[in-house]
Amino acid sequence: MLVNWAPQETRVAVIEHGAVQELHLERTLERGLVGNIYLGKVTRVLPGMQSAFVDIGLERAAFLHVADVWQRHGNGEPPATVRRLEAVTPIEKQIFQGQSLVVQVIKDPLGQKGARLSTQISVAGRSLVFLPQDDHIGVSQKIPPAERDALRQRLQTLVAAHTPKGQSTGGFILRTNGEDASDEELLDDIRYLRLTWQKIRQAALSQPAPSLLHQDLDLLRRVLRDLVSDATRSVQIDSREQFEALQAFAREFTPGAVDRLQHYSGERPIFDLYNVDEEITRALGRRVDLKSGGYLIIDQTEALTTIDVNTGGYVGARNFDDTIFKTNLEAAQAIARQLRLRNLGGIIVVDFIDMTQDKHRQQVLQEFRRQLARDRVRTTVCDFSTLGLVEMTRKRTRESLAHVLTQPCQACAGTGEVKTPRSVCYDILREILREARQFNPREIKVLAAPEVIELFLDEESQFLASLSDFIAKPIALVAEAALAPDRYDIVLV
Repeated sequence: MLVNWAPQETRVAVIEHGAVQELHLERTLERGLVGNIYLGKVTRVLPGMQSAFVDIGLERAAFLHVADVWQRHGNGEPPATVRRLEAVTPIEKQIFQGQSLVVQVIKDPLGQKGARLSTQISVAGRSLVFLPQDDHIGVSQKIPPAERDALRQRLQTLVAAHTPKGQSTGGFILRTNGEDASDEELLDDIRYLRLTWQKIRQAALSQPAPSLLHQDLDLLRRVLRDLVSDATRSVQIDSREQFEALQAFAREFTPGAVDRLQHYSGERPIFDLYNVDEEITRALGRRVDLKSGGYLIIDQTEALTTIDVNTGGYVGARNFDDTIFKTNLEAAQAIARQLRLRNLGGIIVVDFIDMTQDKHRQQVLQEFRRQLARDRVRTTVCDFSTLGLVEMTRKRTRESLAHVLTQPCQACAGTGEVKTPRSVCYDILREILREARQFNPREIKVLAAPEVIELFLDEESQFLASLSDFIAKPIALVAEAALAPDRYDIVLV
């Protein structure tokens, strides 16, 4: 892992087999909100949508659905056992407008959507996740089933032995990276998480709504907590100050990662070691070239992402079927990598090149799933549809790389296309006629892009002169280089 730190931005690149597989970015002024705990105020309850809007102090109100509302049982404090209701109680019977709620962000704001909330609080540690409102003891589903019962029993014994009489034990879930944790490491996590929750509760009782009660770890510390494993060879950091701060954090919470931390003091920028910046640039483009000569076209929309596979100039196989099969196999590997690198989530539709042989389709699908198994984010892949498409989902918890680094083009508003200069000319002629009929200006002045004005002075000059005679008004032309190709202004003088 390579860490490029600057006061305004932190970037972490995960390198596997000599290539960039993942990129994580966090900007100081744009830190993600997932995991943050707030004291919010309910601003609106919508029974028809079974949801509510909650003010947590952000620009847009956050969204709380009834499926994410947990009902509390019992009257005492600390929080009593809660359970997700089998028959969901309507949201209007659980919360009301003006109510103060302790809520946690489970999805960052995406586009025009506000953050998504849950009233079930969880606090993540190195090896455990603490559920303060629950008494459930669980084990990550990623741990092999044969080991879960023994690990659950061991954790249950530890929690019960270190809970004062008369107090709720709280719920704990053993994370995947806590499978090999010692009893002492688990106890350290239990103490840390309970202390953190105690501070959150105290803040909720003393602060007004809306208030931030607890902020999740920053990117560097989350990397140590969540990404570093036995397979991690090194974590190289190009900041001495951050290297020392991470060492102190690792010694306290992730002792196994201390020896993997390295301070990078080379003269070359750390991301130049593996051409990471070039990979970022390529990851923002629609086209991804394959080594064989084929290529992918990736289009990201609000609703879903489409990936189209093309053979391009690949002619290396013995026959056309083999060419298609080899291209699709390589595409399956490249697509899995691009999903991680670009952090694409939601619904994804892959249009592999049509294959006539069923065994080829199954081999491509098998390879695709094998590559996706290396992804830390949960994915679900369907079989080939009757139209030859592969539909899949990838859990989305934060913005994609393109949404973080880019914005829609001001000229085309994200469509990738603008009107031709001739189309703009005809729009202007119609607008002039409309304005001349409604008003009685002394003169009309047209401000447009240079290529539009040039067309008016050349090929479209006859139509412009005819319109000027028809409305009996002079028309002046002004070229404005600052205007987008399809933007113009008509000034009535």
